[in-house]
Amino acid sequence: MTFTLNDDARMLKESARDFFREQAPVTRLRKQRDAKQNGRDPDLWAEISALGFAGVIIPEEYGGAGLGYVALGAVLEEAGRTLVASPLHSSALAGASALLLAGTDAQKAEWLPKIASGEVIASIAIDEGAHHAPAKSKIKFEGGKLSGEKHYVADGHIADLIIVAAADALYLVKADAAGLTRRELVTADSRGAADISFAGVAAEKMNLGAEIIDAILDRARIGLAAEMVGAASEAFEITSEYLKTRKQFGQVIGGFQALQHRAAKLFTDLELTRSCVLAALDALDRNANNVAEYASLAKARASETVHLATNEMVQLHGGIGMTDVHDAGLYLKRARVTEALYGGASFHRDRYASLLGF
Repeated sequence: MTFTLNDDARMLKESARDFFREQAPVTRLRKQRDAKQNGRDPDLWAEISALGFAGVIIPEEYGGAGLGYVALGAVLEEAGRTLVASPLHSSALAGASALLLAGTDAQKAEWLPKIASGEVIASIAIDEGAHHAPAKSKIKFEGGKLSGEKHYVADGHIADLIIVAAADALYLVKADAAGLTRRELVTADSRGAADISFAGVAAEKMNLGAEIIDAILDRARIGLAAEMVGAASEAFEITSEYLKTRKQFGQVIGGFQALQHRAAKLFTDLELTRSCVLAALDALDRNANNVAEYASLAKARASETVHLATNEMVQLHGGIGMTDVHDAGLYLKRARVTEALYGGASFHRDRYASLLGF
């Protein structure tokens, strides 16, 4: 099957590419990092939201565009190319998906329009340990109050609304609620996250079911895989251009067969990964019954490919690739964080095998 973007998604992708390259290049991430802003850029988020990117998957009745996951995946891929540090994935994809799948009618009516406009930033709180293990939760909900801890909540340090996952239920918590404590994390990729503690925090219960939590996580995984394809693609293109211009021993280094083989391997891996991610995004829009398989396949492939692409970026640039002057290190750090977020390659290889009965 051939996967191509429709006209709406293609136009959105082109708009996103132009915007992120012009308004949010890698130099903007550097400035955030050097100023220790850790993913805080309200002006950038306002611009992103004004373009409608925060409401791509949100239905029109709630103030969004209702264009679907393939379209939002195209935007996320372009954001990944310039390492944009914004809550686009956490809020516009993961948070919005949680409300669409598990929110009551009242919760959707209250929060989705605010997420679509960018007025509210939402984030999902999943893990409680060092590794991704969504089924392991000690969060307690008694008398309308939530108690427990969540670790490494992506964009949790700037979120207005926290969607908390327990073993078999989801809860809505306002970030300014009494009893909620956030410890901001200084992340390797300068994007931002927080550990969050809940000590008798008022929370609203959403629809129940571990299968809904899995469905939300699969959307987060697929969207993140799209972003990782963008980062890997940009790393490859920067490296490919360097191979065509850097001279050694009287010729461009791209003329050496050993380096050509490495570039060819990475190119084919990228194309295969892009196909896996597009298929997964399409499965979401089709409401396919095997989305979980697509999600783990896409996340495992994207994790491996972005790992290879950023390693090659550093190595093939030689000495300059090891310095902070070059962007290679920024791409490598972002890759390592996104590889682990919502489950790494080994987690998803095992899950994929289990889903297929192996």
